[in-house]
Amino acid sequence: MKIVRGHHISFAVRDLERARRFYGEALGLREIARPDLGLPGTWYGAGEVEVHLIQVSPDFDAGTPPAKLTPLANHAAFQIDDYDAAVAALRARGLEVLETGAKQGQLWVQDPDGHVIELIRPRAAPG
Repeated sequence: MKIVRGHHISFAVRDLERARRFYGEALGLREIARPDLGLPGTWYGAGEVEVHLIQVSPDFDAGTPPAKLTPLANHAAFQIDDYDAAVAALRARGLEVLETGAKQGQLWVQDPDGHVIELIRPRAAPG
């Protein structure tokens, strides 16, 4: 077997419209076509990877997100081009942001369901 690239990340969400505001508006992901799968959901493009949101019922056990924002939790990471602009945009929406600073280039936020999302501006390779 040979894995050739990542395909998608899937998140179980309780309120699809609230999640759409986070992923589509706060993160700026573009919505992409999604086939009718018989359950509510939305798909987004994030570079070469897709983000799949699947609405689940309140009694569905999708695991427990961390009680507070932490980079130690399971998380998805997306590359960004402007660290300071990302921090400012997220804070302007009233979101809690855990950041390392522009030099390190990493920050974390939580979506409305508590999933941790890392945004990263990779550092230049030494040399």
